[in-house]
Amino acid sequence: MSEIHRIKCGNVNCYIIENGTNGILVDTGKAEFLDKVIEASRLYRVKLIILTHAHFDHAENAAKIADELGIPIGMHEKDCNLISSNAKQSLSAVNILGKIVLAASLKEFSVRPMPAFQPDLFLHDHDSLSDYGIDARIISLPGHTDGSIGVDVDRKHLIVGDALMNMFYPTVSMLYHNRDDMLESARKISSIGKRTIYFGHGRPVANKQWVK
Repeated sequence: MSEIHRIKCGNVNCYIIENGTNGILVDTGKAEFLDKVIEASRLYRVKLIILTHAHFDHAENAAKIADELGIPIGMHEKDCNLISSNAKQSLSAVNILGKIVLAASLKEFSVRPMPAFQPDLFLHDHDSLSDYGIDARIISLPGHTDGSIGVDVDRKHLIVGDALMNMFYPTVSMLYHNRDDMLESARKISSIGKRTIYFGHGRPVANKQWVK
């Protein structure tokens, strides 16, 4: 069985999935947390980086960590346009808290271009991670971005990136490129059943009905 280790990088979470033999790093955090994420990755013999999506706060360190550890980067190809500019997929928000987060995010998008990288593999719905020694599969969760994905581990843990958020309280994503897709992804997460949900922002909670 695998364990999930949360790496707090400011208000963003990265995760290491490990089973005592192999490890996978999910998201890479901002540049100021590079050393912290690399140090944690070395402890668990990380063999793969998975990006839940390509916004800079989740992917800014991808190139440097991949180079430092000599490991591949996996993500969905529909987010590749975000590597050169996070502005290439527009974002919207509905409520006041979401609009505050959106304004801050857009400001950072404009001043924090990511170091360029080329993904080594593209990940899709139901893809197994057994080749990397972990009992887990990819789940497609578009909406926050076109290429957002999650990782379902041991049918017990579900890392969702920003498909859901817990910045202020557990909810559907406060920011989205496509609202209908975001809500459908939230329903998909609910339908999976009993899981601990690990967010890109905030503490884990139990899975529930996310859309009423």
